[in-house]
Amino acid sequence: MSENLIIKGNSKKELYENLLPQIESLVEGESDLIANMSNISACLKDTFNFWWAGFYRVIADELVLGPFQGPLACTRIRKGKGVCGTAWQNAETVIVSDVDEFPGHIACSSLSKSEIVVPVFKNNEVIAVLDIDSEKLSTFDAVDKEYLEKLVACLG
Repeated sequence: MSENLIIKGNSKKELYENLLPQIESLVEGESDLIANMSNISACLKDTFNFWWAGFYRVIADELVLGPFQGPLACTRIRKGKGVCGTAWQNAETVIVSDVDEFPGHIACSSLSKSEIVVPVFKNNEVIAVLDIDSEKLSTFDAVDKEYLEKLVACLG
């Protein structure tokens, strides 16, 4: 998906620029992390119609499925495993253009073709990851990375 892609009459960048203040307003003053993750997942799914958009929370030594929008998902992921576990371990965003080419990819759904995973930080520690999957190859790019990192900063 290129940054010039038009969705609902707007470029991807314009959609993020419109969505970010809405998300900030939604989470401002709400202290419940699960409620905020739920609303963010719903907003991302509604705005971009991603195949899957949701969170995995760090609980003890693994990622545990949190609020999401989309089909059935894997429940637990170990650190360093798959795209989500790799983003958690490295504490950095991971963009995968073709999940079949990612070593150790965890296929919760064979329909998922590309993925972006963005770590959520609190006090300089990863507390969760935002995972977004697409049923199309090469969906995610630097525009997604930039705006999704800003978006999850609202949770920290």
